[in-house]
Amino acid sequence: MITFHKVSQKYGDKTILNNIELNIPEGKLTAIVGSNGSGKSTLLKTITRLIPIYEGDILIDGQTVYEKHIDMAKTISLLRQNHQVALKLKAYDLVSFGRYPYSKGRLKPEDHDMVNRIMDYLEISHLKDRYIDTLSGGEFQRTMLAMILVQDTKYILLDEPLNHLDIHYSLDMMYLLQQFIKDFNKTIVIIMHDLNMAAAYCDYAIGLKKGEVVFQGEIDDLMNEDVLAKIFDYPIQVHSVCDQKVCVYKKL
Repeated sequence: MITFHKVSQKYGDKTILNNIELNIPEGKLTAIVGSNGSGKSTLLKTITRLIPIYEGDILIDGQTVYEKHIDMAKTISLLRQNHQVALKLKAYDLVSFGRYPYSKGRLKPEDHDMVNRIMDYLEISHLKDRYIDTLSGGEFQRTMLAMILVQDTKYILLDEPLNHLDIHYSLDMMYLLQQFIKDFNKTIVIIMHDLNMAAAYCDYAIGLKKGEVVFQGEIDDLMNEDVLAKIFDYPIQVHSVCDQKVCVYKKL
């Protein structure tokens, strides 16, 4: 479990996260939702120590993230929102970067086995010898995901991985994440804007608003008109379609 105790984060004089108290459960696909600027990406960067905690503490399985003996690269991984790769690389080589915490740049047989295993799992083995600048948006996003998954961490953080994906690739991505948790006993946290996609695939949800947690609970409880209005300051209708709660957005 990832636990936040009175965590605050600032950029200069601007408060981005304010006194966060939060538990992220193990073994679930957790969606983080909220308006732009609500602090979602900052939350993930703070967990992984990309930015120092201004105030408070974050615990991973009961140990503070600043414990020296915790090997963060083997515990938690992050796929950031902006991940442009300028190098002339083949897909296999890019995925192999995820094994650096184990191989230090010298791939061993077990590293190659993990890379092949994950590329097979994500059904991108046919892309191994393709240069990444020739991949479609969906192919590149799945290759980036493979690089994160071969890192083989217990906790996986994904910052808007559905960006620039069409409905086909988005559905495939969410299904694969759901299955990955079941098959490999992982915990995945994903920043999302598509509430209906979150409701269909996620187990748990966190709602942020102006740097504060205004909701945390089961995904079914998120899909409530009063809860969504509190998070987004906008009336969102919730209906049941084929036993699935869905949001209907209407112009004010």
